[in-house]
Amino acid sequence: MKNRVATEQLRWYVSSYTGGKGNCVQVTDLPAGGRALRDSKHPAGAQLPLPPAAWTAFINAIRRESL
Repeated sequence: MKNRVATEQLRWYVSSYTGGKGNCVQVTDLPAGGRALRDSKHPAGAQLPLPPAAWTAFINAIRRESL
């Protein structure tokens, strides 16, 4: 996978709002900037890398939807 970053090099985390039930989206900071997302149930599976501008747009959209 061309855009995949080796997971052993990254520190993945979940929001404290998840409740610890194991159905989480994990996030990590990417070395070149931006963030990546993955499913906590499938840590070796697909990752979604987002450049800084896309991450900001993603977070802003979530905030708008939660109002």
